[in-house]
Amino acid sequence: MTIYDLKPKFQALLRPIVDSLHAKRITPNQVTWAALILSLITGTLVAMTAGATWTLLLIPFVMFIRMALNAIDGILAKEHNMMSDKGAMLNELGDVVSDAVLYLPLAFIEGVSPGLVVLFVVVGLCTEVAGILGAVIGGTRRYDGPMGKSDRAFVVGLLALLIGLGLTPGWWSDGLLLLSLILGIVTVWNRAQRGLA
Repeated sequence: MTIYDLKPKFQALLRPIVDSLHAKRITPNQVTWAALILSLITGTLVAMTAGATWTLLLIPFVMFIRMALNAIDGILAKEHNMMSDKGAMLNELGDVVSDAVLYLPLAFIEGVSPGLVVLFVVVGLCTEVAGILGAVIGGTRRYDGPMGKSDRAFVVGLLALLIGLGLTPGWWSDGLLLLSLILGIVTVWNRAQRGLA
């Protein structure tokens, strides 16, 4: 069970927006680029300010908007006949790059373990590679949990929110990142095993 399992209900809420974007001839790739640029701007602000309160409180909102954009580009592509190899490539690369530019700047926040942040990003990248490899070897793209893309976004959003609200990072933030790392490793294993099956 992961947050990803809520995707169908979330997509249903977004369909009116998708229909409006389609009517305006917005393409899935344009939506993907918008999500990537939003992530890059936000991550840069966090890094440049070493995690100023206002940038940290911005992260949960950016995470939600990015999640919506990720769902919108998929619906546009699949339900409006705009799927393409270029779009698939951009979608997968855009997700991992967006994660990196949003999550790595957390290492600049005083009290947050830089090593754990970097490992969190690396393990997240491995989970996505394991998911993609399921399709590469002839199966399907794997989205198994327990620590998928949406779950990692929730963890980072929660971490940023709590620090932004004044909770001093320390044992609890390290514990949250460490738990997420363990769940991420389990996710890599699950995706690899089920991809092979």
